[in-house]
Amino acid sequence: MASPLTLLTPRLTLRRWHADDLDPMAAINADPEVMRWAGDGSVHDRERTSAAIAAWEREWDERGVGLFAVEVRQSRRLAGFAGLSVPSSLPEILPAVALGWRLGRPFRGHGLATEAARAVLDFALRDRGLARVVGVHHAADDASAAVLRKLGMRRERETTHPECGVPVCVHSLDARP
Repeated sequence: MASPLTLLTPRLTLRRWHADDLDPMAAINADPEVMRWAGDGSVHDRERTSAAIAAWEREWDERGVGLFAVEVRQSRRLAGFAGLSVPSSLPEILPAVALGWRLGRPFRGHGLATEAARAVLDFALRDRGLARVVGVHHAADDASAAVLRKLGMRRERETTHPECGVPVCVHSLDARP
């Protein structure tokens, strides 16, 4: 059963997924510029996006963490996602919970990624009681690195993503005293 969990920021609503989120998220995932730094950089079709949303919802139900749908409060438009996931594709950093986001092109460059990521990080530390959160990004993705630094995360290491073969950077925030 879906949780009523919702996070509010000044400009965003972070919430569980609705059926009418599929088409706007599929459009975001079909944009090569948006997908440039995601995995191997390939775009995702509607079917793959549907499977991803279903997997994100399962992660919420099974692990108590997942990726929120990010909606702009004023327009009620889906901007993308932000949330937490287990980076199982990088076993060298496990156990870990990773902070991540993906926003459509019209929503970039306005501080929305930082705003959403800050809300998710606060949720991770306060509501989920996590002592450590990581952020993983393509090594050349300077914008994502900047967001993670704004959140107080420090670069921990560089490694190669075993599935994609691309260099990635791991940042972390340790909330333990």
